[in-house]
Amino acid sequence: MKNSFLRDVAAALVDLYAPRGCIVCGRRLGMREKHLCIYCMADFPLTFYWLRTRNPMADEFNVRTSEHEKRYAFAAALFFYRSEAGYKYIPQALKYEYDRGAGRFFAARLGRLLASSEAFGDVDAVIPVPLHWTRKWGRGYNQAFVVASAVAAELSAPLRQDVLVRCRRTVSQTRLGTEDKIKNVSSAFRVRKRAVKKLADMCPRHVLLVDDVFTTGATLGACHRALRAVLPPAVRISVATLAVVDAS
Repeated sequence: MKNSFLRDVAAALVDLYAPRGCIVCGRRLGMREKHLCIYCMADFPLTFYWLRTRNPMADEFNVRTSEHEKRYAFAAALFFYRSEAGYKYIPQALKYEYDRGAGRFFAARLGRLLASSEAFGDVDAVIPVPLHWTRKWGRGYNQAFVVASAVAAELSAPLRQDVLVRCRRTVSQTRLGTEDKIKNVSSAFRVRKRAVKKLADMCPRHVLLVDDVFTTGATLGACHRALRAVLPPAVRISVATLAVVDAS
């Protein structure tokens, strides 16, 4: 009780001298609010894709992997990314503003929803999309790893960042068209043989690939193909991201 009171006093003092703002609208946050104000939290554009094994994100991803996947791959994101909405600042803050705290906060929420889902509740290995070592060195961390680590914790599943490696640096996908994005990441990923052997020894049934944002599925599709080439056909490979770009 005393410790809780002291924490509240300390938090109030911090907010007094360094007020925190809502990541979406900038409104000053109350002491009990984290990253989002109550108004933006109430309007949070959840996808509910974790409740629907067939959804637009999953359909688009399966188109990318139709040559290689014998089982329908599940796909889910926490919220819709819309260019005109302030919620786009959530993945941007993680990727460009070094706000790993916000990334972990929203990724944990995604993980809890996935854990409660019949489609994702049986995930037994989580693999983040790797970042090329030069970009990771420049940024200091891999944003997909931040998301994946929080998701894995909520799923009580092993986090395997040792399985995939980005073997060549690609140009930014931001301004590329769909076909150019696919070409850009083609053969950009490979699996580490020793790591795959360790993964196979775990006898996984459902592997989850994790990234920060799903736009066209090109990057996740390239990672999927690399994994599909070495994992048994019976292993389901699904994907999850913090956000999915709403093209509607």
